[in-house]
Amino acid sequence: MTSTSSSAARVASRRQSTSWPFAVGGLIGILGGLIGLGGAEFRLPLLMALFGFAALQAVILNKAMSLVVVIAALPARAFAVPWNDVADHWWIAANLLAGSMVGAWAAAGWATRMHSRTLHRTLALLLVAIAVVLAGTHYAELGSLDIPAGPRAIVGVLAGVLIGMVAAFMGVAGGELLIPTIVLIFGADIRLAGSLSLLVSLPTMLVAFTRYSRDSAFTVLHQNLRFLALMGAGSIAGAVVGGALLQYVASPALIAALALILLVSAAKVWRHSEDS
Repeated sequence: MTSTSSSAARVASRRQSTSWPFAVGGLIGILGGLIGLGGAEFRLPLLMALFGFAALQAVILNKAMSLVVVIAALPARAFAVPWNDVADHWWIAANLLAGSMVGAWAAAGWATRMHSRTLHRTLALLLVAIAVVLAGTHYAELGSLDIPAGPRAIVGVLAGVLIGMVAAFMGVAGGELLIPTIVLIFGADIRLAGSLSLLVSLPTMLVAFTRYSRDSAFTVLHQNLRFLALMGAGSIAGAVVGGALLQYVASPALIAALALILLVSAAKVWRHSEDS
């Protein structure tokens, strides 16, 4: 057996395994739980590297699992921030959604038409950007920008477009970008921003998901339902564990390690583009 066929056999074995998808999903969930996010930015490169999915297939699978994680997280957020408080700030979510849904639809359409190499390189650059944002928002004190109401609404729409595009390209919920945006532009408390980000993420992901469903690559979901269920279940379980472990982990060292993981993943995804 050649090394190529041996590698393909190992990838197929991991996909069909019960333990691999659940364990990897659990690890990703723990990482996401430790930083208060869904962990989809860590899941994406592993879907390609460990399980051998093509870039667009990995994005669609990642989007499906991100949807599951966000839906599961919505009720839990009520313990941190009452939904009455969230409802009082509905206009923030509406402002961002006016841009994010447009950006998500456009980016999902572009992703389905991109050459594999271009998509790989786009994903690699976005992983670098997420690493920078992750480190920046955790090491810097987030304040708020003093922007008049009219210009603030325009900035909110434009920010929403960019966030919707990133979320659609990577198959993520976008919380790592939405939360600092809500704090900076709208001056919201960071806990409230976390809940508002979910309200923006869910419709934005559904728009991108609908656009992806029109592409032939969408069949990857039907072909991998068992895999999807196992990794999704692992991600949810891991997020709970990660949240419980948060008090025992030194935050600065954790964020540095996670940012480094994203940078290494970006390098691997970029190198993968050379073989596409």
